[in-house]
Amino acid sequence: MISQPSAAVTAACLSLTCFSAEAGAQSAQQLPDLVVTADRTSEPISRTGSSISVVSGQTIATHNGGSLVDALRSVPGLDISESGGPGSTTYIRLRGADSGQTLVMIDGIRVNDPTAASGDFDLSMIAPGMIDHVEVLKGPQSALYGSDAIGGVVNIITKKGSGPAQVNLRGEGGSYGTGGGSGALTGSNGPWSYALSGTGQRSDGFSRYGYRIPEIEAKYPNLERDGYDRLGGTARIGYDAGEGVRLEGGVLAAKTNSAYDAASGSFPDTPATATRLLQQVWGRAAVDSFGGILTHTVSVSETHIDRSFDATTYKTNMLPKNTTRTVTDYLADSMAAEYQGNLKLGPAGTLVFGAKAQHETADTYLTKLLPTAVARTGQIAASQDTNALFALWQVPIGERLTVSMGGRIDDVVDVARFETWRTTAAYAIQETGTRLHASAGTGAKAPTLYQLYAPIYGSTGLSPETSFGYDAGVDQALFDGRVTLSATWFGNKFDNLIDFATDAANPLGHYINVSQAETYGLELGGDIELMPGLLRFKAAYTYLHAVDLATNLTLSRRPRDVTRLSLAITPTDKWLIEPRVTMVSKRFSSADERNPLDPYTRVDLFTEYKLDANWKLFARGENILNAHYQEVVNLGTTGPAAYAGFNATW
Repeated sequence: MISQPSAAVTAACLSLTCFSAEAGAQSAQQLPDLVVTADRTSEPISRTGSSISVVSGQTIATHNGGSLVDALRSVPGLDISESGGPGSTTYIRLRGADSGQTLVMIDGIRVNDPTAASGDFDLSMIAPGMIDHVEVLKGPQSALYGSDAIGGVVNIITKKGSGPAQVNLRGEGGSYGTGGGSGALTGSNGPWSYALSGTGQRSDGFSRYGYRIPEIEAKYPNLERDGYDRLGGTARIGYDAGEGVRLEGGVLAAKTNSAYDAASGSFPDTPATATRLLQQVWGRAAVDSFGGILTHTVSVSETHIDRSFDATTYKTNMLPKNTTRTVTDYLADSMAAEYQGNLKLGPAGTLVFGAKAQHETADTYLTKLLPTAVARTGQIAASQDTNALFALWQVPIGERLTVSMGGRIDDVVDVARFETWRTTAAYAIQETGTRLHASAGTGAKAPTLYQLYAPIYGSTGLSPETSFGYDAGVDQALFDGRVTLSATWFGNKFDNLIDFATDAANPLGHYINVSQAETYGLELGGDIELMPGLLRFKAAYTYLHAVDLATNLTLSRRPRDVTRLSLAITPTDKWLIEPRVTMVSKRFSSADERNPLDPYTRVDLFTEYKLDANWKLFARGENILNAHYQEVVNLGTTGPAAYAGFNATW
């Protein structure tokens, strides 16, 4: 677990709408003071040479209350696939890397699923109402965080208490039978700090399969709705014992029930259901020594993920003898202990160093209910241990330049050992409002327990996936911060990728190290205060070239061009109106450029009115111009929808 931000850091991040060091999403006076993910310690964004973006709870609150998807799409270089609307399986990709090559953490604790085939994290398992802010660190980060951090890191940070006690209540409802609410109590009292939150959502939804796809609705005119419901909560308690001793702990739980469709065969609209449970508990102790020169931090954590899929398919008709119904259970546990030291070296900068031990288990089961019942049978029962050492030296050179150099050794016992490195540089020219930044490094991803030990498909001889990546960019503030412009160029080369292939010895297929891929692109951003206090325009554009080097074909679900625009209109200091436009180019839903998806433009609208210092009313329109589009082939997306609600704080 990385060192977490202080109360002042949290407050600073909370004031953000969305800041991207390379995308200029806020004016200079509104930038977050500190981030915690870029170099494993709290630091000003101006000091890091990494490309990092911050999405605040305020931004999350102005988007869909049942999903993080729309809020995270404001981050340049980040793309998300949602498999049929809120509550469905949802995966993140950074700069063209696969979803399993993006490390997801909650409060600095990795939550990637050991039972998932590619080891990714299903974002539908966490409720937006739990979250304070999200930090997105782009580019290879295995030198800091180990396996999976090839494309980057998404660190979801839950609410933390500081200052006088504060209560927040929020509720909303609208289209598709949707309703939900959240509540939070945060604050501090003497040496104690506390934050409690709870959230719940439900929706009747729409058919995951075929909704608003004319050729499918013509063939299947009575598609059933596939809804979801979710309950979740967090608790985080801190205690400052004095004399440089600080203790903190937290728990999180979220359960999501959803319906989905087989989306294939003669009867693709099926009564399938999924249950996903995420549980996490962690504790941390930090001790300052030598007058604060050296800080020791010890962290322990346990994460449990329980996924169950009750799937029904039909052959020629829906009679029991032609019906197949199975229940597949995936149980994952991850326990970790980590030590981190932060050493202040004066003019020589800072040294972050540490060690981590992690134990992961994966157990999967299959139960057959129809046409012939077969009792629950174990499929995978596997575990692995990973031990790691890491260090990062960050040093200022003069008043303008800050550089860092770091490395890590990961030993996945009886599987693989790999070494990774990363270096960054940031150069600030305060007189002109200019910041130059660059980074380069290597990434690695150990084969997953599923890829190693799955019946029939597993291959115990797999090697880690590897990568090399770099980026370089400039941020420029103009006209006393009223205009912020930025540009970042990035590139990644992926080797030894694990793919699923068939051959004479494995006619049903197996996992093998065979693939190579390359991505490169450009991220542009702009934030322009057109009329102070009245109009603010924001723009973010990502160009992505992502190809399979064996075939020179575009990787699946990687659009070449993504543009996001918004115009914040404030007729009065109490009223906000913000239209938002998302434009996505053509892409392919499947590998080898199969199942092309048409480009689309979606328009959303958000408005909020402050009744007084405590109460706000808001309304949100999604896809108000009725764009027809697909994120995954044959799976539906929202039509024109309206939602409204309130937010109250005392």
